[in-house]
Amino acid sequence: MSDAAAPRDAAGDLAGRDPVARDAAEEASAFSHAPVEPDGTAAYGDHPDQVIDFYAPRGPGSSGETGSPSGSGDAAPAGSAPRGLGGSAPAGSAPLVVVLHGGAWRAPYDRRHVTPFADFLARRGFAVANVEYRRGAEGPAGEPPVAGRWPDTFDDVAAALDALPALAERTLPQADTRRTVLTGHSAGGHLVLWAAARHVLPAGSPWRTDGPAPLRGVVALAPIADFEAAGKLGVCGGAVLQLLGGGEHFAERQPHADPALLLPTGIATTVVQGRTDVVVPQAVAEAYADAAARAGEPAGLTLLEDVGHFPLIDPAADACAVVAEEIAQLAW
Repeated sequence: MSDAAAPRDAAGDLAGRDPVARDAAEEASAFSHAPVEPDGTAAYGDHPDQVIDFYAPRGPGSSGETGSPSGSGDAAPAGSAPRGLGGSAPAGSAPLVVVLHGGAWRAPYDRRHVTPFADFLARRGFAVANVEYRRGAEGPAGEPPVAGRWPDTFDDVAAALDALPALAERTLPQADTRRTVLTGHSAGGHLVLWAAARHVLPAGSPWRTDGPAPLRGVVALAPIADFEAAGKLGVCGGAVLQLLGGGEHFAERQPHADPALLLPTGIATTVVQGRTDVVVPQAVAEAYADAAARAGEPAGLTLLEDVGHFPLIDPAADACAVVAEEIAQLAW
């Protein structure tokens, strides 16, 4: 476990503020950036949400600026050849960072809100794949949206990661898929931990793989990483329970979905967590780190002082630069 010095806060000097007010200010800052259109998009299935946006490297570590973004963001039809990217960066020159967005696995939060973060990483010299996936349906009138779809959310993440090497080779030739790092925020942090653990899923699981994915590592950002801890804390309005289809299915499905039960993975893993996070509190990250240690595979845990939930994906916040450095330590 390591503690980082307090980064400057993009939302201003928030020291001493009420935690809820501070969180609101941090969220407003993170969501204040205009969406950034991808350089290319490819489909990994037939559903409109089964798409991956690609961002070409255009900063340190690349060979200069790449070709102009397409600006359309339209997905190629499933099974067709995705659009390729131009640009001067040599083929296979940049590590590939795969981003899975958060939003409590709920429909209103899609990949658009992390496109500034994806662009931030691309400007740091990474090739970036921003993955969309199916999320929970809208709830009844007056009720919040449901968190996740079982099994669709997991089907999509597995399918996207399985298809990614070939799609990246065709769509983003600058990407070196041999140097792939997964990163995800909040619910997306859960999904990247899960995706890296598919080879240790229970026998008979439809998502189980024969061996570990060829990853350089995982950087999970304020992840919903331990379902027991998240449930006790009521994280995101009971989203974990909804993700697994309700209380009647929780015990049966938890072993197939809870990262804290899918250890050890043999894959380098770092969790980055803000100490003042009131959305997914520090206790959830610590519970996962404790579970990893008990399994004989200590996970790195970087705790950021005076940082909440959203600065980790806010390009205007110093915490975002810390995240990029954690990724770089695994990728380069």
